[in-house]
Amino acid sequence: MEYSDILHNLKKGIYHPIYLLQGEEAYFIDELSDYIEDKVLTDAEKGFNQTIFYGKDSDPVNIVEASLRFPMMASKQVIIVKEAQSLSKIETLTSYAEKPLASTILVLAYKYKTLDSRTKLAKAIKKNGVLFTSKKLYENKIPGWIDGFLRTHNYTITPQAALLLTSYLGTDLSKIANELNKLVIAVKDTTKITPEHIEKNIGLSKEFNILELQNALGEKNVLKANRIINYFGSNPTLNPIQKTVAGLYFYFSKLFTYHFLKDKSERNVAAELRVHPFFVKEYVSAAKRYSPTKLYEIMGVLREYDMKSKGFNVSTMVETGELQKEMIYKILH
Repeated sequence: MEYSDILHNLKKGIYHPIYLLQGEEAYFIDELSDYIEDKVLTDAEKGFNQTIFYGKDSDPVNIVEASLRFPMMASKQVIIVKEAQSLSKIETLTSYAEKPLASTILVLAYKYKTLDSRTKLAKAIKKNGVLFTSKKLYENKIPGWIDGFLRTHNYTITPQAALLLTSYLGTDLSKIANELNKLVIAVKDTTKITPEHIEKNIGLSKEFNILELQNALGEKNVLKANRIINYFGSNPTLNPIQKTVAGLYFYFSKLFTYHFLKDKSERNVAAELRVHPFFVKEYVSAAKRYSPTKLYEIMGVLREYDMKSKGFNVSTMVETGELQKEMIYKILH
């Protein structure tokens, strides 16, 4: 089952006797586990009917015994095993999973790993309950996820602002959700989030960031590119060279890919480059300024400065700000 389907069923009061919430993306696991913990039972029912275990400190036998109890003055009891990936001998739960108690909701929050689908335990849970695998989202999917998250709070976000947040926060959904929750509390004058709101409330400059650097290089705007890279050099903690190199490598790789696309329609370019359709024209325009040969050379420059930032092929200690300036010069010339 998908995350949205599980959450929809929970909100409708459709419960299963056992849930295995597993996978690399902890955010979805936490959201489902927290919903069950907070919403299934009333506060009065929780005292006798809700038990929290922690994998590292728990014995599967005790979890089974707790799961076999009947609820007191309630229709359900909730058993949640947090950090279940640390549970020793988790396969001991197999016999229970094969015949779970209908009045118990057992939740196994199995983060950052997945249970072998060939095991009897995984098969039993899939047959009698819900087996959900939470996958990491690729970076190109994050802006869409941000848009969807904000829409549930009756807000929208411009494509530029969503991409700006993605470039700054990466793919950690818990971190992103935390910042978005702050935004919806702080922004009262409108329901549309813009780069200006991000700059004001999160502290990320809308003028001096990796996206603006990409745009400046794409336009071959030497003055703007140098202003941004000088700002990066004066703020190395917020703008480490490794992050700059990674961002530029992905950007120029997309330009390189564009040159070899047979179908250069806007829709196909957006799909192949994994970019929002809003930005396709910018990529097409930038690709016209850089030949495949030059782009191949640029990717070599980026690899060179990635190595230099790690201390290779550098005779003396050079400040990362100076390395970034050298790198941008070689890209533009």
